[in-house]
Amino acid sequence: MILLICCLITFCACLLGTICGMGGGIIIKPVLDAIGVMSVSTISFLSGCTVIAMSCWSVGKAFAKKESVIDLHTTPFLGIGAAVGGLLGKQIFNMVASLFADQNTAGGVQACLLLAATLATLIYTVKKDRITSKQISSPAVAVIIGLMLGMLGTFLGIGGGPFNVAALCFFFSMPTKRAAQNSLFIIMFSQIASTLKVVFFDGLPVFDPVILIGMMLLGVVGSEIGRRVNKRIDNRQATFCLEGAMVLIICINIYNIVKFFG
Repeated sequence: MILLICCLITFCACLLGTICGMGGGIIIKPVLDAIGVMSVSTISFLSGCTVIAMSCWSVGKAFAKKESVIDLHTTPFLGIGAAVGGLLGKQIFNMVASLFADQNTAGGVQACLLLAATLATLIYTVKKDRITSKQISSPAVAVIIGLMLGMLGTFLGIGGGPFNVAALCFFFSMPTKRAAQNSLFIIMFSQIASTLKVVFFDGLPVFDPVILIGMMLLGVVGSEIGRRVNKRIDNRQATFCLEGAMVLIICINIYNIVKFFG
């Protein structure tokens, strides 16, 4: 039953996440936290591995088919920063978790921060037509922005999120669909770095390998279908999907805050 639940949630999350460019982890993590089928650390690891599979598939296929809209002048520097941020974010999470007698309580801290980040991003997304975006070209600034995004996404255990797309739209004047694909590139770097840290230094959490394999496979399938849908919609529709997904995430995180701290 747990396998079925995890795989179904993963498929739906990666389908929607790829369409919006926010990554499936931002839905997988809080939904599994809400259900409470595993520990917070296990859910974070499984979600991270799933996001790696999904983002590698989506980015790799786009490059192979020459459909990539990755900004090669900016996004590689964002990726470098995101990789470093991924390591820092995982370390900060471990420090926060150690402050509680029950380390699952750290999930409540994640839910609070994710709620705040998602709410701020939703407000920006709704009002972005009235906000003047930037056109940053400095590699150093791009590395710093990537570091902050990678650190936040990894601390939250979601890989990335709608705040990735919002940051790319604001700082680099990218349209939503282009920002979506560049966001997946950043997520890939940050999550690979943080997952390698867990594997080689922190120690693997306890989990059923069958669940991990199922989630990764369904993540790829969901992202592939999502990629095809993304090609058929315009920027307005992509933005609408992103806003709807953020409202859903906000509601789930309010529930999780009450669950962990109530």
